[in-house]
Amino acid sequence: MGPLRRRPGRRGRRPVRTAPPLCLTVAGSDSGGGAGIQADLKTMLALGVHGMSVVTAVTAQNSLGVRGAWELPAEAVTAQYRAVVDDIGVRAVKTGMLSSAVLVETVAALLADTPAPAVVDPVGVSKHGDALLAASALDAVRGELLPRATVATPNLDEVAQLTGLLVETEDDMRRAADAILGYGPRWALIKGGHLGAHGDEAVDLLSDGTEERWLRAPRFDNRHTHGTGCTLASAVAAGLAKGLTVPEAVTEAKAYVTGAIAAGFALGAGIGPVDHAWRWR
Repeated sequence: MGPLRRRPGRRGRRPVRTAPPLCLTVAGSDSGGGAGIQADLKTMLALGVHGMSVVTAVTAQNSLGVRGAWELPAEAVTAQYRAVVDDIGVRAVKTGMLSSAVLVETVAALLADTPAPAVVDPVGVSKHGDALLAASALDAVRGELLPRATVATPNLDEVAQLTGLLVETEDDMRRAADAILGYGPRWALIKGGHLGAHGDEAVDLLSDGTEERWLRAPRFDNRHTHGTGCTLASAVAAGLAKGLTVPEAVTEAKAYVTGAIAAGFALGAGIGPVDHAWRWR
């Protein structure tokens, strides 16, 4: 017979902790761990929220590019989303890779039924130039997804996809913000990381059509920037989940992603990821 074990009394019980703010990502999986669902969850953990996920697609990718992508059925996406939101709840939602019109329409309908802010990252192409959004889905993004967004976060390539505008100057970024806002999001965050790629600053523009904020950060000589867009959008969603205003959440997200880019590291033979844990290292 083994030793008797005393059951802990009431004094020995630890109080149940309250859950941190809840944040949900709806995006594709990156097997290399630098972008997509993996980047989103790392970002949310780093910024103090509980990350949850709805997988929309599985990709086979590494530092050199995307070798293949397999979209999940709309029923699977809906089932994941409802399982999380109906039981656990959510304070903010971030959307990423939604490769087809069917998935865009499905997620837009789910967001319409969720009383939480939504950050929409209209992912069009990967860092390596691989297409991640079917051309046939663009109308659904414009007409159904962007109107559900609290913040839309297109980069300059995605601005061109959605609006036809070629952004080459900061004045062009203002026009891009107005064009994106025309599709219905409350705020547009135009990511100007590709603007003046050889300049000293990485410039983003946040606008709601009335208020305008320019966010400037040093440009680092570091090619390992895989996952930058996913990370920024997830950081904005994390801030909203914590109750920050949109300008506050975007400002905090910009500071976080700037540090992550500065600490980006080599991985494999191609483009490595930003470092989501840079504040801990």
